[in-house]
Amino acid sequence: MKKIPTLFGYGLTTKAIAKSLGGGCTIFDDNVKETSVDEAGNQILPSHLFDPEASELEVTTPSLKPDHPLIKSARNLLSEYDYILGSSEHRAQSKFMEALQSVANQQHSSLERQKPFTIWISGTNGKTTTTQMLTHLLEKRGAVSGGNIGTPLAELDAEAPIWVLETSSFTLHHTRIASPNIYLLLPITPDHLDWHGTPEEYEADKLAPLRTMREGELALIPKGLNVPSTPAYVVEYDSNAFLEEYFDLDATQVAFRGAFLQDALLALAITKVLFDEADYGLINAFKLDGHRQEKIEDAQGRVWINDSKATNLDAAIQAIKGFKGQKIHLILGGEDKGVDLAPLFEVMQRCDIRIYTIGANNDRLLDLARTYGIEAHEAKTIDKAVAAIDREHTRDSVALLSPAAASFDQFKSYKDRGETFIRLVKAL
Repeated sequence: MKKIPTLFGYGLTTKAIAKSLGGGCTIFDDNVKETSVDEAGNQILPSHLFDPEASELEVTTPSLKPDHPLIKSARNLLSEYDYILGSSEHRAQSKFMEALQSVANQQHSSLERQKPFTIWISGTNGKTTTTQMLTHLLEKRGAVSGGNIGTPLAELDAEAPIWVLETSSFTLHHTRIASPNIYLLLPITPDHLDWHGTPEEYEADKLAPLRTMREGELALIPKGLNVPSTPAYVVEYDSNAFLEEYFDLDATQVAFRGAFLQDALLALAITKVLFDEADYGLINAFKLDGHRQEKIEDAQGRVWINDSKATNLDAAIQAIKGFKGQKIHLILGGEDKGVDLAPLFEVMQRCDIRIYTIGANNDRLLDLARTYGIEAHEAKTIDKAVAAIDREHTRDSVALLSPAAASFDQFKSYKDRGETFIRLVKAL
């Protein structure tokens, strides 16, 4: 039986853990001003009341920063992944071939039930799409997905043979025991520097699973990173062409383009490794989420692209590259999390582009536009940006919302931002 932990943060992850334990847990949260008890019998307390001397085990919500007082004072800290997947029982049987054999033989009920075979997917951009694509490909084999994608590990089907887990850099930073059977890292660019501190620390957290992986387990990572010593089998990729050759894939049979093509090839690479199959018909049947390069036509037949989920630098760069050769009207801005925006402006210098700045980093974007010689219009808000583009947009150009920033300065979420954009365009 698992030891009952003290929980940090009253959110989705910790509520799910408390529920799995039958309630009655102790939870500390920054937003709580006085002690209360919720409907499940959990005691919710202000963070400053935490006493490390009175706690034998702590499990944190992923979002708490390394310098948070709760994290710094904890003496027995685990991540959600450590608590759910990091038991000695799981590690003892998690060698790649043993776990794979369990998956391959899952239909034989006489076999003793193993822990789920876990595939962790991380990266700066595209991890949600790749997680969804891979789960789509493996659904017929009983795969379920969760983690950062929305379903906490404590709520995932423990009987499912395969767990495909979208894994954030926050979770990876706090995880010390658990590790995947397969780790797929998508390309990374500096992100969440307000949380990690430096690009080097961000990269180190993204590579952290390799330190606890075992011989025979697979890590598929971008080439050129500072790879730590690991007994895992590491494959470093640098292009779609490499993925095609190494895993015997054919990109011409994949319907997706741009960044989504690489996401699809990476998902197919994993099914090649596991089951020696690449089902092109199945991957082409996958439907992308909304707010990911979503095409809209207005009443005049002009094209507008809702890419509101492009909340970081790399996502916006990939979107811009996809429309190179056309005149681009780009809505840019929001909370940029302290990243260096120079690479984005260097890409824009090679394009026929005009930016329309919105959000918290409006002034910073205007300064960079002047430095790099990019034509810019100060809109400040998305409605003014759409109105300004409306005056310049033609059927030969494309209007693109790809903000390269989080939305919380002006919107409830990236979805709220995207839905606002769609509503404004449809009202033209």
